[in-house]
Amino acid sequence: MLKPSLQLRLSQQLTMTPQLQQAIRLLQLPVMELQAQIQEALDQNVMLEIDEAATAEAEAATPLDGETIEISELEAGGDPADDYDEIAVAESEWEDVQRTGPSEAPRSNEPRTTFEYADRSNETLRDHLLWQLELERFDDRSRMIGEAIIDAINDDGYLVDDLDVIRQTLEPDVIATVEEIEEVLGRIQRFDPVGCGARSVSECVLLQLEQLDPSTPGLELARAITAEHLELVAEHQFGALKRLLKATDADLEVALALVRSCHPRPGSAVHAPAAEYVVPDVFVRRSDGRWVVELNGAIAPQLRINQMYASSLGRGDEYDVLRTQLQEARWLIRSLEIRNETLLKVAMTIVQRQTEFLEKGEEYMKPMVLRDVAEAIQMHESTVSRVTTGKYMHTPRGVFEFRYFFSSHLASEDGEQSSTAVRAKIRKLVAAEDPEKPLSDNQIARILSNEGIKVARRTIAKYREALNIPSSSDRKRSKLAG
Repeated sequence: MLKPSLQLRLSQQLTMTPQLQQAIRLLQLPVMELQAQIQEALDQNVMLEIDEAATAEAEAATPLDGETIEISELEAGGDPADDYDEIAVAESEWEDVQRTGPSEAPRSNEPRTTFEYADRSNETLRDHLLWQLELERFDDRSRMIGEAIIDAINDDGYLVDDLDVIRQTLEPDVIATVEEIEEVLGRIQRFDPVGCGARSVSECVLLQLEQLDPSTPGLELARAITAEHLELVAEHQFGALKRLLKATDADLEVALALVRSCHPRPGSAVHAPAAEYVVPDVFVRRSDGRWVVELNGAIAPQLRINQMYASSLGRGDEYDVLRTQLQEARWLIRSLEIRNETLLKVAMTIVQRQTEFLEKGEEYMKPMVLRDVAEAIQMHESTVSRVTTGKYMHTPRGVFEFRYFFSSHLASEDGEQSSTAVRAKIRKLVAAEDPEKPLSDNQIARILSNEGIKVARRTIAKYREALNIPSSSDRKRSKLAG
């Protein structure tokens, strides 16, 4: 029979105190969310106030005065370690032809020299089309049909619903036939931008070609290509196009130029997403022969305790709320200090290990993983992971997310190579190749092997696709077509 007894045991247990939870949460916040968190604390806690003098001093000491840099201006580069190495390969707009339905619009890699600049106002494509609908001489019945059609057009300008579905949405207010809806759709398809309301890529391009002068050289051939042979354009089968259409190289070149001048997503000329911006968390610059890392003092205001309120606290129960706010204010200030210290430590370690990259370029990027930085600053890998997510570094070579500097290891005669450096070498080899004899993946692998870098052909293909570089056969076809 079991008897109750007392036992003494010693054990260690990590308790997530409110202070620790707050420090971890602030550590992983990007700049915009951090600013919102600080503002919320200032609004709710009377014990907190902005230290105007310290904030002004920090902003004055910030290089480039804390400028913001648009994401589209960031220097392109390889991705971080293999954990983050699943890069979506961009496709040309014509490669989506077979997969694109009425509700999808293709992506485009063609130069958009003939496209209009997107409207930066708050006007949407729907607003733009409805405005034109009001200007047209539609009767009330046709106007209601037109509004239903415009409601079924997506932001890229494509009609996403079948005409029969639109007919059903009009009932019982308007009993219309599919033919009537088709007639109104034809008028809307001539609105600006031309091509909106198309149900396929082919129809979208044909609508835009119809706006050209009938005497335009190559127009009839361009229509034939658009109507029946966009798949061959996507596959760069220009020889087959010439045979099927019985066209010369010169005629085909003129016709293809007309096709490529059309906008595959006409709606984006009106409706464009607002530009996103990043604010650098740290600045890296060269000074007196060494690299200096500085925090961006313009990220957030310097906080301090409101001494007037703090000194007026008494011992009574009526001061409990203020005492709690005072403690929370101290925790927040300390948590922000921890965040800044950790951010600076990680940034300095990255710069120390990637000095050659900063001085010479991507080909000199050293392999580095989270564990390397964690060991250097004596912190856990999870902490480093939080610090490197959504944080940006402004360098003389561009603005990079911290994670950009982390890459996997590849064996070489000199020890190890960074996958980022290998991608840079691949890009350089392709840029310098003979256009008549482009390098295959096997040839690139052999060249790198001769340089002491052991990399498999499939890895070359993976990196090449991540860099949006076509295969050697596609590069050769593009050269012949040009």
